[in-house]
Amino acid sequence: MSPPALRLWAPRAWLPGGWRDAVLLETDGAGRWARVQPDTPLPDDAQALPGPVLPGLVNAHSHAFQRAFAGLAERREAADDDFWSWRDRMYRVAGAIDPPLLRAIAAQLYDELLAGGYTQVCEFHYLQHQAGGQPYDAPMPLVQALIDAAAETGIGLTVLPVLYERAGFDQPALRPDQARFRLDADGVWATARAVQAQGHACLNAGLAIHSLRAAAPASITRLQHLAEGFDGPIHIHVAEQPAEVRDCLAATGRRPVEWLVERGLLDPRWQLVHATHVNHAEIQAVAECGSAAVICPGTEANLGDGLTDLPAWLNAGVPLAVGSDSQVTRDWREELRWLDYGQRLALRRRNVAASPQTGEPATAHRLWQAALAGGAVAAGQAAWGLHPGARADLLVADPGDDALVGVPRARWLDALVFSAPGRPWRDVMVAGRWVIQGHAQAGRAARQARFAQAMQRLWPGDDS
Repeated sequence: MSPPALRLWAPRAWLPGGWRDAVLLETDGAGRWARVQPDTPLPDDAQALPGPVLPGLVNAHSHAFQRAFAGLAERREAADDDFWSWRDRMYRVAGAIDPPLLRAIAAQLYDELLAGGYTQVCEFHYLQHQAGGQPYDAPMPLVQALIDAAAETGIGLTVLPVLYERAGFDQPALRPDQARFRLDADGVWATARAVQAQGHACLNAGLAIHSLRAAAPASITRLQHLAEGFDGPIHIHVAEQPAEVRDCLAATGRRPVEWLVERGLLDPRWQLVHATHVNHAEIQAVAECGSAAVICPGTEANLGDGLTDLPAWLNAGVPLAVGSDSQVTRDWREELRWLDYGQRLALRRRNVAASPQTGEPATAHRLWQAALAGGAVAAGQAAWGLHPGARADLLVADPGDDALVGVPRARWLDALVFSAPGRPWRDVMVAGRWVIQGHAQAGRAARQARFAQAMQRLWPGDDS
């Protein structure tokens, strides 16, 4: 059933270019904006929104099942702890997930992402088979669990089935605890087509390659061939860890991004996830190819990945998006905050992302505009934001949020991002439907109870 056409009026809204006052917003009855007009007196037949309005943001990188692991890897029992030891522990959770568990976990996550201001999530999905690697009897039940969870909560979903077939550059097979991740290029293509065939207004599909270490060159070439003419996004983990860069150099003679560029793979569809350990030449090459980067500051900090060169990405004009990845943070304001805070700590400077020399002195403004545009590309959305033709998504900030009280209106975005903690978004709309109103989400209590039961199954008796 199509959503009803709506006439809304915002006292202040973030349109392309920044804040505007007295904005009339009309939907077309098909879940898109038909009219967005600032400087308009409140019409008698329009619903007045109770606070400042922003577009929803795309969460450009998510592993939904890892929501069941958030907060549960924060002890160190050995001499050292890093990404690789975390990964081994995470695999134990991945091995226990079944379709009902995944739906319960994903529904809880998606409720939280909506409250955190995300209205679309890109699922980098590599749980394909049963725990031992045997295929399920039903087609793609784990993918369907994600689709059903998104439909239940109301969030938009981009499914990214993942090419994953080996344990490393010098390990042609998967480890036993990776067996359920196996999917070749034809399987990735078939899964994406099956998702697209479902025809939901808030559902689409892209393609993904786990990493260069996890996919053979011939398979990447095969996927490239299948994707000729495909206009959706293509995501890949790249250069997240120094060890990955060293192994790629040893195996191929090239750094990961160099290898992608020399093979002629990169184009505007490609999303380089993390891209932490890259150099200036690689960043410039990515810019010349028109590709984009997806940064996940909360997860990269949690895992000790390191810091990418944010100023270099911004100055090169590379589209940037943010993602929640391992789900240790689930609010885009925190991701943007730490995107700049990490740089401040490393460089011992403030407002690193700001660019007064190009007329962008506000850090939050520059990061927000980058994430808004970059997120749309990462999710394969041709239009995004509060303008005609884009999907009718919006966020209403709580006017009672302590972060906003007494703050001049021109600085509201600065305060929303950098004055923490902020309240969850008061109201959230996705495709012309309210999914949160007055902080209330229909069905959330039941979904939270299902999630609690799922956690009890995954972590029985672990109360020491």
